Amino acid sequence: MSGAALGIEIVVVFFLALFLLHRYGDFKKQQRMVLFGTLLAWYLCFLIVFILPLDVSTVMYKRCATSRGATSLMASCQCSGGWCTGPLSASRGQYEFSCVVRLLLPFMQSYARSGGFSITGKIKTALIENAIYYGTYLLIFGSLLIYVAVHPELHLSWYGLQTIGITAANTWGLFLLVLLLGYGLVEIPRSYWNASRHGHLLIKTYFKASKLMTEKADAEENLEDVMEEVRKVSESIKYNHPLRKYIDTILRKCPLDYQEKMGRNMDDYEDFDDKQNTYPTEKSLVKLHKQVIYAVQRHNRTRVQWQILLQQAIHLEDVAKNETSSTHQFVHSFPSSEPAGWFSRYIYTPTVEWYWECFLKRWFYRLLAIVLTLFSVVVVWSECTFFSTRPVLSLFAIFIQLAERDYNYLYIEMACFITIFFLCTCVYSTVFRIRVFNYYYLASHHQTDAYSLQFSGMLFCRLTPPLCLNFLGLIHMDSTISHQEKLQTAYTSIMGSMRVLSFIANGFYIYYPMLIVILCIATYFSLGTRCLNLLGFQQFMDDSEMTSDLIDEGKELIRREKRKKQRIEDGENRRREWKERYGNPREDYAARNRSSHEMKETSYSDTVSSSNSRQAKYSRSGSRAERDRIELLHDAEPLDFNADALTDDPPDAESGRHSGGRYLSMSSSRSRIFDDV
Repeated sequence: MSGAALGIEIVVVFFLALFLLHRYGDFKKQQRMVLFGTLLAWYLCFLIVFILPLDVSTVMYKRCATSRGATSLMASCQCSGGWCTGPLSASRGQYEFSCVVRLLLPFMQSYARSGGFSITGKIKTALIENAIYYGTYLLIFGSLLIYVAVHPELHLSWYGLQTIGITAANTWGLFLLVLLLGYGLVEIPRSYWNASRHGHLLIKTYFKASKLMTEKADAEENLEDVMEEVRKVSESIKYNHPLRKYIDTILRKCPLDYQEKMGRNMDDYEDFDDKQNTYPTEKSLVKLHKQVIYAVQRHNRTRVQWQILLQQAIHLEDVAKNETSSTHQFVHSFPSSEPAGWFSRYIYTPTVEWYWECFLKRWFYRLLAIVLTLFSVVVVWSECTFFSTRPVLSLFAIFIQLAERDYNYLYIEMACFITIFFLCTCVYSTVFRIRVFNYYYLASHHQTDAYSLQFSGMLFCRLTPPLCLNFLGLIHMDSTISHQEKLQTAYTSIMGSMRVLSFIANGFYIYYPMLIVILCIATYFSLGTRCLNLLGFQQFMDDSEMTSDLIDEGKELIRREKRKKQRIEDGENRRREWKERYGNPREDYAARNRSSHEMKETSYSDTVSSSNSRQAKYSRSGSRAERDRIELLHDAEPLDFNADALTDDPPDAESGRHSGGRYLSMSSSRSRIFDDV
């Protein structure tokens, strides 16, 4: 049974990681190595988290089978109570492979961020950057190794050295885990509660619009400066310069309109030796290449985010208008031009949409916020009391132990799954929410750069091991907490126990998670937001005068964009209306004129041909004037010629004259008067 559950989890987790990567990354433009590394990191971290409940139930099953002296699988199945679980041999390979990915991700991140033009140059840059990163790990590992060496009661072994290395890596991860978890436990329930307040959500959207417009203008200005630098370098380095191939690589990363401008102003027939110019070095071109990639990506991201934020603001304004509607029909300010599908016609009708957007959605978010708040309170209580084994105060440990006594392994797996899923939601959602200036930012709709994707994968790999250890401590499945020599999980056998280092196992590992209470209080009162606001970083605060000014500015920006969008839509509607009203009579009238014109032209050509043949009997050579007269008669058009029949045809390539030239003014004005409307 556990084999089927494991197979389902592997498939579901893979598609979950693939969906998130498709939402934040760009499969068409980004490097395959970046996408593969990020997908592998996310997939392994999610898989470890979702496999851990099966790992816990398997260990409890084995403990039951061992205590009863079961020697065969059929006899040991009596302990499962109908839910027989088997060993998870695949979990060990997943844990070991995750450690390898964790070591390779920083190198892949530096490689993708490098502005080098060759593979060798990128590898060299990545090695130099990661020398500092791995040197920090070696410093921590060396300090812990010296601590173990100076204490004779601690015996060094390969297992001990492995535990020291893992402890050095997990110490920083645990520090970061508590910070992110303390923020997520408060912010996630509050975000759903605020989502039920449409007025609060609308003014916050106005605030975001004002800030995003400033960032968008700054990104456009930065792109202009970088493109100007590229233009100067491109004009100085001509086609026969050795560095010209690097310039071509940089130009391919520029937007198309800038490429056309630079191509028109470029004179490739000048030799670079004719003028004594100062040419850039390869190192400066690498730096410029890196700046171009960053500027273009930032400009595209702000442009897409502005369109998305504009749609959100318009939708929230529509919700505010429809709340007072007596018809209970949801009306959009800008209806979609695409035809409605079967879901919108039969299921999600305007009436259903009104009840959901204006009534049910609000109460659903409030109920969800209350449930998440209760989960957060349970997590905070268990984090502060999980070190107590007699009596057991951790609520998660109490639930798991009660299920173990009843041999209800299905309940154990479900309880473990819900618990660790909530912890992962609080931690991982914070990773997707936080933004470190423009250095790290996960933007949806395929707007995340390669560096942020790799950095998020590296953060997941750092946070997942201490998160799993913390979860095992909450349910007393870690020997460091339980102080019992029992069968350990496959995860603990790989990651090791922190009992080798007593000051970490009995001090930092137990008491540091208690700081989560202080972090939750600070997050509830928005102390971090207030500090950033005092430092000059504009943050959304209800009682701030600067926030009110930005809200008013954002409201005006949204109103201006709505007027612009309304003018565009009105123009399209007018053109569509006139096309539907006058399109078919105009085509029929042109077709009748075309047929009559062809009939007259055919009869006239036959007359001219017969006249020409009769004259050829009496004069074989003919005069040049007569031939010119016949050609003019061939080119002549009938008086009832309509120019609309030939307006779509290109000019005659051989004669170089427009068809129907001098009869253009005689066409019906009724068929042309609305073309420019």
